[in-house]
Amino acid sequence: MADKPESGEIFGVPYNFERPSIKRLLSSYWRPGQGMLVEKPFGIGYTLNLANWRSWIVLAVAGVLFYQGRQSGDESDAGDEDEPVEVIVD
Repeated sequence: MADKPESGEIFGVPYNFERPSIKRLLSSYWRPGQGMLVEKPFGIGYTLNLANWRSWIVLAVAGVLFYQGRQSGDESDAGDEDEPVEVIVD
């Protein structure tokens, strides 16, 4: 039986199931001179290139949105009380 390839591309999406090393893991997230998205060191798809300044903007926006979501969730939980609701049906 033929060996299955451990890395390659399917429908334009890269995959890599080779056993990752620490050097390969660290070097895949810091690639100066390349775009914002780079191939993942293990798995399917792309990941952020932390050597690109646009990646830091994406991380900052995601962090702010996460923080705002947590803050708005805390405020809505504080005012919830079990009160009866009147429903009028014509």
